Amino acid sequence: MRTCILVSALHYPALHASHSGIWVSERGVTREVSRGEAIRLAADTPVILLNAALVGQRLGYADLSGLDLLELFAFLHPARFMVPTPKGLAAVTGLDMPADDAHVAPFLLAAAERLLDVPAGDWRERDGAWTALQSLTRLRWAWAPPLGSRVAKPSSQERWLFTRLPEWSEAPPRPAPRTVTMPEGAVLDRLEELTGEGAEPRAGQQRFAAAASAAFAPRTLRDSPNLMLAEAGTGIGKTLGYLAPASLWAEAAGGAVWISTYTKALQRQLGAETRRVYPDEAVRRERVVTRKGRENYLCLLNLEDALQGGFAGRAAVLAQLVARWAAYSADGDMVGGDLPGWLPTLFRRNGSTALTDRRGECVYAGCPHYRKCFIERAARASAEADLVIANHAFVMVNAARGRETATRPTRYVFDEGHHLFDAADAMFGVALTGAETIELRRWIVGPEGTSRGRRRGLQARLSDLASYDEQGGAAVADIVAAAGALAADGWLGRLGEGAPFGPVEKLLAAVRGLTYARAEQPGDAGYALETELAEPSPELIEAAAPAAAALDALVRPMVALGKRLETVLADAPDWMDAPARARIEGAIASLGWRAETVAAWLALLSRIGGPADPAFVDWLAVDRAEGREYDIGLHRRWLDPTKPFAETVLKPAHGALVTSATLTAGGDWATAEARVGATHLLRPADRFEVASPFDYASHAEVLIVTDVKRGDVPQLANAYARLIEAAGGGTLGLFTAIRRLRAVHARVADRLAREGLPLHAQHVDPIDTGTLVDIFRDDPHASLLGTDALRDGVDVPGDSLRLVVMEGVPWPKPTVLHAARRLAGGGSAYDDRIVRARLAQAFGRLIRRQDDAGAFVLLSAAMPSRLLDAFPPGVPIRRLTLDEAAARVAERLSTRARIGHGAHLPA
Repeated sequence: MRTCILVSALHYPALHASHSGIWVSERGVTREVSRGEAIRLAADTPVILLNAALVGQRLGYADLSGLDLLELFAFLHPARFMVPTPKGLAAVTGLDMPADDAHVAPFLLAAAERLLDVPAGDWRERDGAWTALQSLTRLRWAWAPPLGSRVAKPSSQERWLFTRLPEWSEAPPRPAPRTVTMPEGAVLDRLEELTGEGAEPRAGQQRFAAAASAAFAPRTLRDSPNLMLAEAGTGIGKTLGYLAPASLWAEAAGGAVWISTYTKALQRQLGAETRRVYPDEAVRRERVVTRKGRENYLCLLNLEDALQGGFAGRAAVLAQLVARWAAYSADGDMVGGDLPGWLPTLFRRNGSTALTDRRGECVYAGCPHYRKCFIERAARASAEADLVIANHAFVMVNAARGRETATRPTRYVFDEGHHLFDAADAMFGVALTGAETIELRRWIVGPEGTSRGRRRGLQARLSDLASYDEQGGAAVADIVAAAGALAADGWLGRLGEGAPFGPVEKLLAAVRGLTYARAEQPGDAGYALETELAEPSPELIEAAAPAAAALDALVRPMVALGKRLETVLADAPDWMDAPARARIEGAIASLGWRAETVAAWLALLSRIGGPADPAFVDWLAVDRAEGREYDIGLHRRWLDPTKPFAETVLKPAHGALVTSATLTAGGDWATAEARVGATHLLRPADRFEVASPFDYASHAEVLIVTDVKRGDVPQLANAYARLIEAAGGGTLGLFTAIRRLRAVHARVADRLAREGLPLHAQHVDPIDTGTLVDIFRDDPHASLLGTDALRDGVDVPGDSLRLVVMEGVPWPKPTVLHAARRLAGGGSAYDDRIVRARLAQAFGRLIRRQDDAGAFVLLSAAMPSRLLDAFPPGVPIRRLTLDEAAARVAERLSTRARIGHGAHLPA
């Protein structure tokens, strides 16, 4: 009987498409088909496949749908990850890996049967499944019919999402950290505990741990923390090196140490490392908390709206699968947490961003799910934690705008500290653009025209105040009226037609006209345009004054309303119940930083026609993608963004460790101090340096290819293909331009696939970057193409990454901002420092552990010899032709394959 059910449930064919071909398996027969036949089949019959978005892209059929095994896995095993490839599917189902692409389609049928058998066994994620399946059946989810006969109705009512989630509880304020000192011996003893019994002591790691403890010494000067800058080469073990003094200080002082990284992927890696500090999972959940921006977490109120009909079609299916995940998630983190990164990409643009609070509309305690809110739970847990794992952007936002003033950390560790400058640059910048102003208008006014969703305007959120408090109600009315001057829906079209409406749109039209007049060049490829905000045109000067008046009319009642709301809360009238108080508290929190934003816009507008402020760089920009405009506006950045970083983050702290493997890369210690804000402190920073223990001279080499013409895409593509073929995969290809990455991928993907060498690409494959790296790491024959995010944040030890290829010297893009910093930073020497740092970071992807070996190839005959010191001392550097480079790579890899891991390179 069970077999009959299985056959009737899986009477659909399976479809697999790769760059090497397309196969269909049906009724025990597998055949290769054409693209047209595959599209016709998929259009007429639901098919079983793996990653519909990727298969649809390869077929050129964006609307492809069917029975996606990734969706089935997400339903059966929420909050679990699988690599979304046949190999990954084989690992989670216990099946043998298909031998080649031709065997994948029948393998998908077997994997579907194995997954559908899960409910019959010991299924730990059973709770809530039947309830969710009823909703998915109504939504006509493709997997609902075969699952319906296998997921039994529970004998009693299930604990579903909103009853299953635990509530957080309030705790008394945490006392200020005690003043403690840590003997070096205690720090080294803790390090020995973390590295494990019997581990061979590493002198470099011990020296690093001892030096890092200086950041935890008692502070002696106000507004001047104990700042330690520590450059620790790859392989030193700096994570455990700073976790030893950090965890020891947290226990002894009773305070929290915030450990900040640059990317969410690095946050995840660091979270895994803390298991050495707290092996017991229950203890670790209490002592270690990960913090990110609000926009990363699932909003339960938005999810409830989606489940109750706010979403339709495929977006509604996504909401149900996310709800399944939320019931089992550790922290509700949708970006880099335990939600599989591939899940939202399966639904393209259908709703994943609408499930988070990206618009600052949280009503805090007024939300019916406030006591179960993931964001509030993380905030309260971090107040009691020993270690808080954050990222640079969140640390800066929390220091500048955070509500948790009573629990601000006094000790920081900034890992990947060479990125602090870039993070501060983004955080403290100002953008008066159409996209920013229309977002503010929507927050104030609410839905307009055909807009739908839960979004409500400021007046609706504060209706109780308007009816009770005359002054507050008048201020709300003034804000809503003033918001009418901001850009509105359709503004880009009106600017294109020369018919802007309102003072802000007229300002943007003047910005657009002047930018095109000064920046567009003959043969322009349709990408972004920008020009300095200098010698403004009469039209721009004329438009600036009305726009400034409109923004001033907006910010004044915003400030007045904030003050009035604080007064109303203090008076606590009888009518104010908890939801009303929550709406007001939420409005105060949001009004504050929005008023600061408008004030910053006004300061930027005052620059038009006035003197330049030497502390800032101002410019005009028209943002375009492939010729299509998507934003227009004025921009302002600090010439030195570490100045506000030092004021808001470093000076209030008592101690900070800034560490990286490439902290001084591209320069010297003076450069490193300037890049992290140390020069703005009274107390000079301490310095520490320890070299990598790796034998780079024996395990790596740099090959500079001299006969690939710059800008010649066919030659570039041929070079990448030949080098990847010579290496047998395992290649990370790095590009400085997305356009060239896509062009190279289009030319070589099919060619490599025919050789059994999968090629994946950022900005091409409909897969998030973190999952692309997981796929790359899982398959030593795969290669990955990408840009800056892969140059700086990839940790792939072993044979999966044995060759790094860069398309050319990574010169900085000649923007207005770069030109200003170049002028202030020493001209060409400034460019050289940037290139050295980028080369050092790219080379650092290659050797990640003691037994790694590989080659770094630079496709540039114009590589200046003065920049070769970016690579570790002693690494062999050769200039040679592409033929010679390909032969060299093949020789090295064949030798390594013969004698195994840890092989030295041939002489």
